[in-house]
Amino acid sequence: MNIAAGQASFTRLQVAPLTPHIGAEIAGIDLREEQDDRAIAEIRAALLRHKVIFFRDQDITPAQHIAFARRFGRLEIHPATPKDQPDPEVLHIAHGPDSKGQENAWHSDVTWRTEPSLGSILRAVEVPPVGGDTLFADMGAAFRSLSPAMQQFCRGLTASHDIARVFARRLGKRPEELHDQYPPQSHPVVRTHPETGEQALYVNTAFTSHIEGLSEKESDWLLQHLYAQAAVPEFQCRFRWEANSIAFWDNRAVQHYAASDYFPAVRRMERVTIAGDRPFYKDER
Repeated sequence: MNIAAGQASFTRLQVAPLTPHIGAEIAGIDLREEQDDRAIAEIRAALLRHKVIFFRDQDITPAQHIAFARRFGRLEIHPATPKDQPDPEVLHIAHGPDSKGQENAWHSDVTWRTEPSLGSILRAVEVPPVGGDTLFADMGAAFRSLSPAMQQFCRGLTASHDIARVFARRLGKRPEELHDQYPPQSHPVVRTHPETGEQALYVNTAFTSHIEGLSEKESDWLLQHLYAQAAVPEFQCRFRWEANSIAFWDNRAVQHYAASDYFPAVRRMERVTIAGDRPFYKDER
């Protein structure tokens, strides 16, 4: 594993880790301003080291949100974004009494894409007075917690990821319609991070349908076992939102879970997502 990210020094940012494994709050930066290359390099280093980073009191416009995200790569447009929406790069996510329970599942974003996202930058617009936290799980630590025999077994497996599992109902479309544009994708069960070299579990309850080459019973058992690793508290951090807080997570290394505990209050967020590359597994042992 490349440990350069863990040795990063910060001169432009104040970086306060939240837990030993995952998460850090970043201070000393105003995201309304255009950042120079040094600041962007330190933010990227903090992201690689801590896997999810948080900023407070960032009252940015959609244009500033998009411009900041573009410093880390090209942006993607989610199929749930209305076709006539200004700034289509911004995905509006709102939950209230009518959507109770629809947001709480451990997952990595858009793993149904051929090239799932590098990461997402999520800003809180309106938050409940209490509740609605987001939890993040370090899937590298989750993989390392498995027995050596289970690690070895999982390294050679691939799994299918299907958009229709979540978005057929949400978008009011038949699975076949969605599959015409977004066919199910095969990704390694253990993904090698393209920048750090870390190996991490890459299956999730939202979009993974089955492990290829196993019987249905074998696949179901193994997936349940692997899904459960995200729920281990020692691999997690938990973020309490305030208006204008921002979370920036590495979608290649973490899963997240939005706690559904605040109704009848409302929670409104805006997300801009950075496109990634095709997951791969490389044995560096």
